[in-house]
Amino acid sequence: MRAFGAVGQNCFTPPKPGAAAVYRIALQVSSCTRMSPVSHSTLVNSEMWGHGLLDLLAGSSGRGRMKLLFDFFPVVLFFITFKMHDDTNQGILVATAVIIVATIVQVAISWMMSRKVEKMHIITLVLVVTFGGITLLLEDEIFIKWKPTVVNWLFALAFLGSEYISKKSFIRRLMEGNINLPEPVWKRLNLAWVGFFLVAGALNLYVVYNFDTDTWVNFKLFGLLALTVVFMVLQGLYLMRHVQDEESPEQ
Repeated sequence: MRAFGAVGQNCFTPPKPGAAAVYRIALQVSSCTRMSPVSHSTLVNSEMWGHGLLDLLAGSSGRGRMKLLFDFFPVVLFFITFKMHDDTNQGILVATAVIIVATIVQVAISWMMSRKVEKMHIITLVLVVTFGGITLLLEDEIFIKWKPTVVNWLFALAFLGSEYISKKSFIRRLMEGNINLPEPVWKRLNLAWVGFFLVAGALNLYVVYNFDTDTWVNFKLFGLLALTVVFMVLQGLYLMRHVQDEESPEQ
């Protein structure tokens, strides 16, 4: 069975044991959601970065690597620009201006190449321009530092609300065309995403108010990425167990 099928087919194939199996698990689950009508990469920047990193770890094609670089370059430019300044106050303001311009360029290139823009890029652009613009206008870095928390908590609210105000949860609408799961598993999976977004947002604020700006910049790039990858791997392991339980004959 192919690991990545068309929408409507079961694209999740439990991998054979091996050194890179844990990465392939998370990559397959992420690919299942990406093939749904709503792109998996619309969740948050860190989720997209995690998928791109897993593409690399799993030996994905050059296309996946190029997409990772394209999606990642505004944050990389933010990081590099900040590190080039000895004065952290000046560095964060210049880096904020750079990420605003880079995100606008990213959206423009995406539109010119495909005549469409991913929802994630639109959401990112709006939030970066809003929080970044306020940061530059007031010369107060706290606003750009709050952006990751606002993004994560908004998605937590959306995922939690979908559990009660619609027939199907957000995560179920993303994934059920490719993976068959019992109703309780869908509920737990959706709530796990809610928890992930809440924890990510809270961790960002903890770093903001307990560490210096240099530490926060490192956390924004590496900490949130690591958190996302760990969560994706745990999600993949959890789903693999339930998919195997469903497909295995009763003993």
